[in-house]
Amino acid sequence: MKYQINQLRDYSSLFSRSQVLSWLKMDFSSINFKIERYDEKWLNNQNSTYLDYLKYIYSVLADNYQNEYIFKNEFLNNWLIQELGETNSRIFSEFRVGNSIADLVMFNGCSKIFEIKTELDSDSRLTLQLQNYEKAFNQIFLIIPKSKLNSYEKQDVSIGLITYDPKSENTFSVYRKAKLNLDLEPLAIMSILHTHEYKSIVRKYYGSLPQMTSFNQHMICSELIYEIPKDKLNKLFIDEMKKRSSSNALSSRYYKEFNQLFLALRMNRDSKSKMIESLKTTIQI
Repeated sequence: MKYQINQLRDYSSLFSRSQVLSWLKMDFSSINFKIERYDEKWLNNQNSTYLDYLKYIYSVLADNYQNEYIFKNEFLNNWLIQELGETNSRIFSEFRVGNSIADLVMFNGCSKIFEIKTELDSDSRLTLQLQNYEKAFNQIFLIIPKSKLNSYEKQDVSIGLITYDPKSENTFSVYRKAKLNLDLEPLAIMSILHTHEYKSIVRKYYGSLPQMTSFNQHMICSELIYEIPKDKLNKLFIDEMKKRSSSNALSSRYYKEFNQLFLALRMNRDSKSKMIESLKTTIQI
């Protein structure tokens, strides 16, 4: 079946943070609108729930519209979740680094950053993004459609390339490995850390905190962190990031259509269960 681009864009709006908040309030008006507009025939053939419909819409998008949500969610399902075998690994979505926001970052044995470029994306800001990322992360990966490989091969050889082929069961393949970077900038790391995190790093490395006030603590800790050898600072930084709360509700088997939403909203297992239970409501129009 062929779909109009406007219909696919309309479908994709269902997978957003604002929609989750509506579902938790048992407000399914936006879903009902899509069903009435496009899928009354689908509804007439089934006694279905809102969860059934969203799974159906996800499959349509995965086959026909590789937007950022689908791209990122498929990468989570088919790649990153497998690396969560390390119990203290952490994944974050939309992670601010300098003036850029990375699509996904992961902290395990080292810090990894993943920038997603879909068929629909421009690379106009990519140079600035990569410059920001290399100041604070050990490895940088670009996740790109296989069809766009020629456009991104020109990037520095230190940047890893992971290709994505929607015509081959949405498989991801490492085309080029990322080189390990330990030449990190302390100021870039400071810009990521919260107050209690940079204080913790200073305390761990120096044994105690110097006398400081709320007005000068950032300056004092910045100066002290600047003096920490970069290899040791890298480890201390990763250890602090692993302490941050992130979603523990990700699964490669159950309700995997929503993993990116779970991650973006930092949902725990209880909030995930609440959302799923609400979506199991029988469709009523």
